[in-house]
Formats: sequence, C-alpha cells, structure tokens
Amino acid sequence: MQLAQIRQIEAVGFRAWPASSVHYDGSWAIRMTASHPSKRLNSVNPLDPGDTDNMEQRVERAAQRFRAYGRPPVFRLSPLAPKALDDYLENQGWARFDESMVMTADLAQVDLSNALDQIPLKDIGRFIDAALQVQGESSALKPGLFEVINAIRPSKGLFVIEEGSVPVSTAICVHDGTLAGLFNIGTAENRRRAGLGRTIIKSALKWAMQHGAKKTWLQVEIANTGAIKLYEHMGFREAYRYAYRQAPGT
Repeated sequence: MQLAQIRQIEAVGFRAWPASSVHYDGSWAIRMTASHPSKRLNSVNPLDPGDTDNMEQRVERAAQRFRAYGRPPVFRLSPLAPKALDDYLENQGWARFDESMVMTADLAQVDLSNALDQIPLKDIGRFIDAALQVQGESSALKPGLFEVINAIRPSKGLFVIEEGSVPVSTAICVHDGTLAGLFNIGTAENRRRAGLGRTIIKSALKWAMQHGAKKTWLQVEIANTGAIKLYEHMGFREAYRYAYRQAPGT
C-alpha cells in the first residue's frame, strides 16, 4: 500500500478512536488519554519516514511526557515511522510487542446480500455495558470508554447482538467519508464459532454502505489467527502492519 493511502487510514483511525489530547513534536503525534489505558490512545505515532532530526532528544522528551502523565512510554510504529527510529529504539532496549495488521476491503466485493438490517444503539452506556460483558473486561473501563466513544465526531454505529436479552456480540463502525472502520469486534467466549462475528460485521458494513462508505478497514493483532481467517474469508486483505515499542524498565 502506498504511503499516501496509509496516511489516510491512519488519519481516519485517529478520528475514529480519539485521544483526549494530542501534541506534535515535528510529525510525531503524541496521543495521550488519562481515562483509558489503550496503547492506541497512549502512544507516540511518527507520521513521516523522513522525520529523523534530533531523534535521541525527542525520544527522551516523549518518554518524560508519558512518565509525567502516569503512562509507560510507548511508540506505535507504522510504515510512516522512520526505520532509523525503529533501529534506535531497538538499540536502546525498547521492547517490540503486539504486532498488528491493518486489513481493508472494497465494500462492493463484500457479500452483504444476507446482512441483517440492524439499527445501531444510541445509548452509549448500554453499548459499553454489553461490550464489557461480551469481552469479559472490567467495568472500571466504562468511564474511559464512554469518554472515547462520546468524542467520536464522524458518524458511528454501535451494534449489539443479544440472545434472550443477553449480549453475545458487539462491534463499532465509524463512517468517515468513503471509509468505514470497524472497532471493538467481540463475541462472548461461549458463543464463538457460531457465525455471530460474521453476522454483526455484515450488519455494520451494510449500515456504513447505506451511508455512502465504499471501503472498509480494521485492525487485528497478528496473534489472533482465528479473526484474521474470518476477515480474509469475508474479503479483507492485509494493507500494512504496525507494532509497538515500550521503554525498558516499564
């Protein structure tokens, strides 16, 4: 994928999952969010492969900013990050972890013929309760998630599938221009491999397509081979990868 296309997806991704504060050091976007520990919301995101001036000092400044904020210093390195920066962090002992893949699909090529017409939830709190239950996460994350989802400015669809009033699958779809991003896709552990993930994704994408989206994208950890197989079967293909690096001793 060309760098211009990667920049577009990265920019859309930042709008779709907004940090509470963003500072820039050159082309490095420093995203920080006190209310939620997500790496995407608390990381340095270099956005220009040629921006390598004063790397050592800038890395130290960023690390100090994160420590003062009570967060571990983390870089998120996409193909927009300078290779020299990745090499420098490696040499300084910054551990590489959680490699992830960005996958894309043309909506015209995704079979939505049997997709359900599902009306997205308007109640953010209700959606978060369902998502936390489905993914087995702590209710302590609710205030932070509420802040993030409430701050999403592009059109968003909050989708929940219930069985007997019990939530079993959730997803967020953010429609921004011609792109539709999928987030927080989850299925209850005891209901996996029952087609619920495919069902909720199709419903979300049908909603996005009806609102003018032409292409869809998502992020998935490389280790999640089951999800990757599902997305590939639905027509998604790898666009690019990114990984995180965390400061030594954190």
